[in-house]
Amino acid sequence: MTGSAGNAGSGPDRGERDRAGTGGRLVDGYALVVFDLDGVIYLIDRPIPGAVEAVGRLRAEGRSVAYATNNASRRSSEVADLLTGMGVPAGPEEVLTSAAATAELLRDRLPAGAPVLVVGAEALRAELRAVGLRPVSTVDEEPAAVAQGYGPQVGWSDLAEASLAVRAGAPWYATNTDRTLPSPRGPLPGNGSLVAVLRTALGRDPDVVVGKPEPALFATAARRAGAGRTLVVGDRLDTDIEGARRAGLDSLLVLTGVSDVAELLAAPEERRPAYVSFDLAGLFDPAAVVRVPGAADAGGWSASVTDVGLALDGAGRPLDALAALCAVAWSTGAGPRVRPASEAAREALAALGLAD
Repeated sequence: MTGSAGNAGSGPDRGERDRAGTGGRLVDGYALVVFDLDGVIYLIDRPIPGAVEAVGRLRAEGRSVAYATNNASRRSSEVADLLTGMGVPAGPEEVLTSAAATAELLRDRLPAGAPVLVVGAEALRAELRAVGLRPVSTVDEEPAAVAQGYGPQVGWSDLAEASLAVRAGAPWYATNTDRTLPSPRGPLPGNGSLVAVLRTALGRDPDVVVGKPEPALFATAARRAGAGRTLVVGDRLDTDIEGARRAGLDSLLVLTGVSDVAELLAAPEERRPAYVSFDLAGLFDPAAVVRVPGAADAGGWSASVTDVGLALDGAGRPLDALAALCAVAWSTGAGPRVRPASEAAREALAALGLAD
């Protein structure tokens, strides 16, 4: 459904955007909610507070949900099992992974049984076998392509074989280029960091990047949903939000994972969400979500430009302050440094993670 009038364009229509902050629930404007996983539903293998309840509430209301993840270290069935074990019942058909998408793309471009050199976890190898391709580990096996995905055990020897294969002419496919992945201890190196090793060694970029911000995962989810609007919920501006915009879908940024308010204020147009919430409560509670940008003078706040960045004055909800700051930062490029002009502003900035 990526080309439908309900989802295409630069964002939601005025009526849908006005649901947030005027008494209407954000989720009521959408038939399908597509969740990123790491940083939205869980951190590595621990559910984020409120996520299980939020998804359960959507299902109880009969709403369609799907999951789209750049993490290529698990198969769709394994992700579904992980979610179900956390209390979020999910079927493999609801999970879209960059590993599966990469395997399907290679299946369409290579002859059956073709060897593919894999850098990554067993999940990527399993997805390639499932589509009739043959995973290999060395350049001596004459791979027809290189598939690189995240794997916690990836080492120098794996990268060395991939480097040799690409130099020998094998096309290089990356499941995704996320620089980091979230964890309870903070951001950890992601597949993009491993891709950067090969990029440095080879002096060039991958031939194909499959995962977000490329729109394929979200577009596939929207097609499966049929009629109705689709909302993408993510924690990363550079993958989830940009990917949603490329697919012509509305997006909600939750501040439970990688991207923070400072990054949001500095975001280029292609990485700006339609809505922001601290967590998934924003799907249901109009007081827990805000559409962005707002007005520079609204919600009790006044945002302006100074010689050192932005200034915030007034009092009100921290999220309304964020909407006002986005309005000024995005129109002037003055963010993300913000100076409070009142005690209430100082408290709001602290709540937004922008304390001095």
